[in-house]
Amino acid sequence: MQICKNSVPLFKHSEDLNVETKTIGKTTIRQILCRSDEMNGMILRETDILTEDWNCQADDFDGLIYMMFLKEEDKVLPLYIGKAETIGKGNRNLSTNIVNLHSKQSNFARWEDNYAYHIGDLSSVAVPGHDFIKSTIKYRKWAETLFVEFPVTKPKLKHEVYFWTTAWSKTNIGIWEEFGPIQLTFLEYLLIGVASSVFHELLLNMEGQNRSI
Repeated sequence: MQICKNSVPLFKHSEDLNVETKTIGKTTIRQILCRSDEMNGMILRETDILTEDWNCQADDFDGLIYMMFLKEEDKVLPLYIGKAETIGKGNRNLSTNIVNLHSKQSNFARWEDNYAYHIGDLSSVAVPGHDFIKSTIKYRKWAETLFVEFPVTKPKLKHEVYFWTTAWSKTNIGIWEEFGPIQLTFLEYLLIGVASSVFHELLLNMEGQNRSI
C-alpha cells in the first residue's frame, strides 16, 4: 500500500509546527484546526473514485481506509486507523461522508470541522472557545499525543503528523496475502488489531484494540 511514500501532512502549519486555525459558524463562532491542502486534495481524489464507482453501479469499492501517523525514517508509527464506507445507512444510498465533497465538504470522510467528526472534536480540545461539554476523553488523548500544550490559539505539534488514505477495492489484498481479497470492515479491524499489538502505547483507537497487552 506504500503508506509512508504516499502520505501527506495532516495539518496546515508553520515551519515550527504551529497549526493554523480558521473561524467557522454563524450563530456559534469558533476556531477550528486547519487540514492541509494536500490532505484535502487526497480526500477529494479518493472519494471521487468512490463516487464514480457508485454512479456507475459498478460496486467495485467498499470505501476509504485511512490512517493518521508519525514517521520514523521510512517507518510508519500509526496513531489512528479508520474507514469511511461508500454506502450510507438505508437504501444503499451514497454515504453523506463522501457525497458532494467538492461543493459542500459536509462530512469530509469523517474529517469534517463540525462536532462528532475528527477535526471538529479535536479542535474542541486543542483550541480555546469551545463548550467544555464537547471535549471528550477520546480527543483529549489525541491532543495529549499531538500537541505540546492545549488549549491554545495555535497549538504546536510535537512532531509532524501525517495522513494517508486510499479507496479500497473489493479485489485488494490486505497485509497478509494468505487471506486474499478482504472487505474494508475486516481490513480496518485487522489493521487496528495488529497495530495495537505492535504500537500499543501509541495507537489512539479505542475500539478494536488488543486489551490483553
